[in-house]
Amino acid sequence: MPISARNVFKGKVTAVAEGPINAEVEITTDGGDKIVSMLTETSVKSLGLAVGLEAIAVVKAPWVTLLSGAPQYRFSARNQLGGTVSAITRGAVNSQVALALPGGSTVVAVITNDAVADLQLAEGSPAVALFKAGHVVVGVPV
Repeated sequence: MPISARNVFKGKVTAVAEGPINAEVEITTDGGDKIVSMLTETSVKSLGLAVGLEAIAVVKAPWVTLLSGAPQYRFSARNQLGGTVSAITRGAVNSQVALALPGGSTVVAVITNDAVADLQLAEGSPAVALFKAGHVVVGVPV
C-alpha cells in the first residue's frame, strides 16, 4: 500500500481505553514496539477497533521530535520511543533521521540540520523519538 508518510507501524491493537469523546488505542508491532493513538469514539466504532485486530499506526516524519542525551524534563507526548540513530540523510535545510527501535521498527524524523548538530546526532548514537498520540492515524484492513 503506497502512502506518503514515512512511519507506518504494522501490528495488532493491544489496548483500547474508551471515553465519552475520545479513546486511546495502543498498537503493538510483532517486535513489541508500542504506538499509542488518540482517536474519537466515532473513529473507534467506524474502524471496529478492538484488542487483537490487525491495524497500522501512521505518523508523518515532521511530527516526530528527537531528544538526545539524558532527559532533563518529562514530556506530555504519549509516544516516547528510545532507540539508536541508524541513518541520517542531509538536505539543504533539513535532515531525515532514522531511529532503529529495540523491537525492530524504524521511526523517521525530519528535523533541521541545525538540530542534528545541536543534538550531536550521528549513526549509532542513542536518541528518543517523541510524538503526540493525536498525531497518530490508525488504519485497518478492508
